[in-house]
Amino acid sequence: MTIIGSMTLRIAVYSDDSATRSAIKTALGTKIASDLPEIEILEFATGPALRLYMDQRGTDGKLRAELLILDGEAVPEGGMGMARQFKDELFQCPPIMVVIARATDSWLAAWSRAEASVMHPIDPFTITKTAAELIRARALATA
Repeated sequence: MTIIGSMTLRIAVYSDDSATRSAIKTALGTKIASDLPEIEILEFATGPALRLYMDQRGTDGKLRAELLILDGEAVPEGGMGMARQFKDELFQCPPIMVVIARATDSWLAAWSRAEASVMHPIDPFTITKTAAELIRARALATA
């Protein structure tokens, strides 16, 4: 039984580095957990493109992504700053996971108000487990 129904989960992935986006996309695959629907990964290489997408809402008035995964090392605009901006500006902002390069950056991830952080290099088990937990928690909170 799925806890979210049969919809496709949209995960927005932001990084200026195509190799990082590819690593995240490969690690997530097409389904992150047996109790969750398949996922659709939306890739963004620039902050303005992601902001434009997130400012738009679907015909149901809801945001168009269930999870954001942001690269904290992206340039010129880092994912942690974007996370904080989204949390400040988006009503019912989806959960955010930031990808950090150093364990000592975890305090910055907390400052950004991201719900979770994972480390470079991308570990498929960690990122899928964390993504599933964030999506489940969001589904239960909005049910």
